[in-house]
Amino acid sequence: MKVPFTWKVTGWFMIGWSPEFVPGQSRALHYFDEDLVAYRDARGELHVMEAHCKHMGAHLGHGGAVVEDRLECPFHGWQWGPDGCNKFIPYQPDRPNKALRLRVYPVREQHGCVFVWHHPDGAEPHWEMPDIFGKFPQFTTGPQGYYRAFPEFSRRLEGEPVHPQIVAENAADSAHFQYVHHATVTPRVLEWKMVDQEWHFVAGFPDERSEDPEQMALRFHSHLFGLGGAISIFEGVQQHRLIFACTPVDEGRSDLFYSIWWPRIPGDDSDAPPEDVRARVEKQFLITVEDDLGIWRYQRYIENPALSKVDAKPFMTLRKWATQFYDVPPTDLS
Repeated sequence: MKVPFTWKVTGWFMIGWSPEFVPGQSRALHYFDEDLVAYRDARGELHVMEAHCKHMGAHLGHGGAVVEDRLECPFHGWQWGPDGCNKFIPYQPDRPNKALRLRVYPVREQHGCVFVWHHPDGAEPHWEMPDIFGKFPQFTTGPQGYYRAFPEFSRRLEGEPVHPQIVAENAADSAHFQYVHHATVTPRVLEWKMVDQEWHFVAGFPDERSEDPEQMALRFHSHLFGLGGAISIFEGVQQHRLIFACTPVDEGRSDLFYSIWWPRIPGDDSDAPPEDVRARVEKQFLITVEDDLGIWRYQRYIENPALSKVDAKPFMTLRKWATQFYDVPPTDLS
């Protein structure tokens, strides 16, 4: 998808789920058009940094060994610390090269989800990644009231031709539910507002059994944490939480991450959901990303869309809000 803005977006972005990052092992990643390496040290802390050793360019994610809190290069054994600095050279152990440093990406782990901060120029985080369960304090059930999201209720779709802003623009678009997600009723955006780096909105699904058009059978509360994704919760018939995230891989492609926290059956204290619950959630909810991708994969970005009167203000306000996350100009893909 060709868009008039960069794919090197500033913000917090999801890169996977905690169990995928095994203690004592390095893992190769590729995001933001950069080769990255992740490793979990002996204390269990996760680190992400640029992948190529400053000595002779070996990829630390392919054969790199974890030594206490350091990552050892598979080529010549040079060791790099969590701060990105060279800590040890085996054949001159008392003289590490203190001038060399790998770029480090700040990491946050939350409830099994892993996020990194990205800024095109390597600037430190401008804001904190909001806590998934700290959002929507009016709903008091904590993580212990839900089944685990990973692996049963999580999906990754890799290398999709979707820019993070296209995903974010769903926040201002309630009409597509009827046509894309086959909803029996069309939800309405009941309220929306900008809060610094976040975009908050509430959508309501009208109650078909009521003669009152303002009566809602279900409300969908969602907070966008920049363009990296959205944290949401349903209020009404079902009260599950979810996160839907989009992370640029390179110019033209992103990985999509989707996780659902489903309420536990009373009396069930297991982490994993029962098979019947898993099957129902997968059939009814985990397919929604594929529904959207059926549009996004072939969509052309319209810079000046012909919006209806109902959609125009929230949609264009969201696009204006999104401009704060672009700190470099777009790459010419023509």
